[in-house]
Order: sequence, then structure tokens, then C-alpha cells
Amino acid sequence: MTLSDVSRGETVRLTSVDSDVGTVRRLAEMGLTPGVALTVLQTSKGPVLVAVRGARVAVGHNMATTMHVVSDGNGTSP
Repeated sequence: MTLSDVSRGETVRLTSVDSDVGTVRRLAEMGLTPGVALTVLQTSKGPVLVAVRGARVAVGHNMATTMHVVSDGNGTSP
């Protein structure tokens, strides 16, 4: 599934980003690297707000569709 599919309050782990090298690098600069846990704080047709590494980060909806995630295994995600 992608980050854009995750509901508010769920925690997932980022597995990969299906985008160009510049976008992957920019996400890494924001702390969004494979294996990191993300908690979705807010979703809408606009940006997805996530908590990551003690910070809040807004990810554009289109970018969120390129970010592949899996359940973090603690039962808070489908």
C-alpha cells in the first residue's frame, strides 16, 4: 500500500519510494528513509501530515502515492 492509503492514527513503516532520485533525496533529508516508522496525523485530499523521528512532516498527496509502506507490526495498521 502507499502512504496515501493509510488512515489517520495508523503507524506504518516506509519500505520504498517510487520516484526520481531528487525526490528520494529530499525525503531522506526530511528523515523519511526506508525502515522508518511513520504515524499519520492528518489526511485529506491535500498533504498528509506524519510524525517521524520526533518531528511533524507534511507530504504532498501526489508524493504520498509514491511512498510504499507496510504495517509496523504493532496492530495499529491494517
